[in-house]
Amino acid sequence: MKKHKFAIKRIITIMLICCMIFALCGCKSGNDAGNGTDSQTGAVSGQTDNGASGQTDTDNGSDAASTDESKPQRDPRLANAEPHTDAPDPRLSGAGSDNGQTTPAPAVDRPVTVSAPLPKIEGSSLYVEKVENLPDNFIFGMDSSAVLAEEASGVKYYNFAGEEEDVFKILADNGVNYIRVRVWNNPFDANGNGYGGGNCDINTAVEIGKRATKYGLRLLVDFHYSDFWADPGKQMVPLEWAGMEIEAKSEALYKYTLDCLNKLKDAGVDVGMVQVGNETNGSMCGEKTWMNIQYLMQAGSRATREVFPDALVAVHFANPEKVSNYRDYAKKLDYYAVDYDVFGSSYYPYWHGTLDNLSSLLSEIAETYNKKVMVLETSYAYTPLDTDFYGNTISDGGAVTKTYPYIVQGQASSIRSIVDTLVNDTTNAIGICYWEGTWISVGTDSYEANAEKWEKYGSGWATKYAAGYDPKDAGKYYGGCAVDNQAFFDPEGKPLESLKIFNLMRYGNEITPRADALEDVTLYVDLAGKIELPETVNAILTDDSKSAIPVKWNVTEEDYNKMYTGGPAKYDVTGEADGMTAHCYVNMIEFNFIEDYSFETGKPGKWVITDIGGADELYIENKPTDSLTGDYHMHFWSSKTSSVKFTMEQTVEGLAAGKYKFGMSIMGGDCGETDIYLYVKINGEIVAKQPMTITSYGNWDTEMIRSFDYDGTSELAVGIYVEAAGAGNGAWGKIDDALLNSVVD
Repeated sequence: MKKHKFAIKRIITIMLICCMIFALCGCKSGNDAGNGTDSQTGAVSGQTDNGASGQTDTDNGSDAASTDESKPQRDPRLANAEPHTDAPDPRLSGAGSDNGQTTPAPAVDRPVTVSAPLPKIEGSSLYVEKVENLPDNFIFGMDSSAVLAEEASGVKYYNFAGEEEDVFKILADNGVNYIRVRVWNNPFDANGNGYGGGNCDINTAVEIGKRATKYGLRLLVDFHYSDFWADPGKQMVPLEWAGMEIEAKSEALYKYTLDCLNKLKDAGVDVGMVQVGNETNGSMCGEKTWMNIQYLMQAGSRATREVFPDALVAVHFANPEKVSNYRDYAKKLDYYAVDYDVFGSSYYPYWHGTLDNLSSLLSEIAETYNKKVMVLETSYAYTPLDTDFYGNTISDGGAVTKTYPYIVQGQASSIRSIVDTLVNDTTNAIGICYWEGTWISVGTDSYEANAEKWEKYGSGWATKYAAGYDPKDAGKYYGGCAVDNQAFFDPEGKPLESLKIFNLMRYGNEITPRADALEDVTLYVDLAGKIELPETVNAILTDDSKSAIPVKWNVTEEDYNKMYTGGPAKYDVTGEADGMTAHCYVNMIEFNFIEDYSFETGKPGKWVITDIGGADELYIENKPTDSLTGDYHMHFWSSKTSSVKFTMEQTVEGLAAGKYKFGMSIMGGDCGETDIYLYVKINGEIVAKQPMTITSYGNWDTEMIRSFDYDGTSELAVGIYVEAAGAGNGAWGKIDDALLNSVVD
């Protein structure tokens, strides 16, 4: 009967969507069709641009409405935050009178409870500024999912007195008040071999939960609803649920969650929060539409309310730097009336944007939907070095944002800065959870010795046995731990001083600052330019202040010659300053002398656009899907015959004498007969030209004037001339990536 009910719902949903599309098409004015503006019907008709019909802009299966960002926008604090109404939103999948929306349950403000803070730990060498206004019930969580596999592999943990001790007591004694543990449905193959990553099934969670509860630590249960890792890149359905329709899968998820939570309850585990899905960015448990995702989240939440009615229910997403995505997730949760308490985000400083953005975005969601917010995952490296013979995600020289040095103090400072932002700048922020701070090397002898333990006990991120479930990732790259250099214990299991940060943030520990790291230097040098290494580098003090000190670089003439003749490449030049190793990363590049080469300022700036033919549209557009690089590009469109005729050029100043090349890219359609070319002007006269062509949407034509001479004093301008007669719905196109580089003989 239940299956028929879901089927009837789906039929009604489809009929209503069809009616809605028909109504929208009938109401659409003739001027809105094919005129170069974005369709605003989002999931109903796709996002279309000037003859590029059918080019739909989606996000991991998301059925969000599109917005035309080239037009004036609403106040960003209010964007996508319309109040919930009983009327279905036609931009969302399954819109209609019976489309999966549920009547919201009465709001319950469940309190956040943790064990009482301990007195200040004295005598630490960490410099810690007190976090003002820090509540006693602020959550300091630690994901320790791999602990049992670590211990089975021979890992021992020690307290600051050098004594072997239960790792959960060590964490509790240093200010941690919550333990997070991931739960996979069945991380084992048919022969009982574990997939790795701690082999974290519910039995693992129960054992970890009992030990955590013993020391006053509450448990955060992180259901991945997968047999192995679930993250933005993959949300695989458990094998046992494969092929199920959404109604059957929702029921299976409900019963599974209920069973797991009852096992924890029967074991006396103090469960304080339950996470229904892990980094569910537009997909979950094999489902890729919000109509189905919300059914799964509702099922997990319902089970949680039945077993642990006072526990917080959390949802979890990643990539807060993608602001519009987060707004869309929160809006869909509200639209479908998903029952949850905490909107959780991953925040890894290397990749996830600024703390100001995180605070603004989470505050907006908290205020708009009256939810608590939390950072459910973060971490930071205490060393750039690998400790287990298996490569790490973070090391020196990577293309990531390095907010603090990769040292013990830097690790502590990173955590403090996030906590301070949450406490003092973010609405309804309740806590932070550090990811796998206890996952360390299982040995320091050899890769072979460690690999044997990873395979036997599942203490690496994945074993070869995971290939049967996840052949494309785990099956190819299985091995050790990739975050051992971000733990709070060294390879021998001894605690790092940074572990005390969870205690010291409450009280402060503003000791005399001292220099304990050097700031990396990064240089970008044109292939035809001169390498000039700095005479000083910044010493970074423990209070995060900086002081310039002399440096001596270890570089020879042979090293310089290699950098000059090696083409585009990156070099690590080391030196010594105040007894510490300095790094200067020299990037030999084809320097681009064009200002705002890909229009990312969103304004013409130094670009001069001259409209000769009177085109309907000629402006810099914000539309990432139509850009070659970044979010912006130059856009043109006109419905009138022979009205696309313009130049766009930039005068370049301060250029040294020499040989140069100039290039640009263009794509578009419906242009008919064209005359398009790049040009170089010296003192107002064109001295070089290169023809270009337009074919169709997405097919970029990149051309270049290969070489021209410049004397260093004359007036120099580079640009593009575009003339198109037009055909069909009118000539249109996009221009991006203007490049002016030196030519190296």
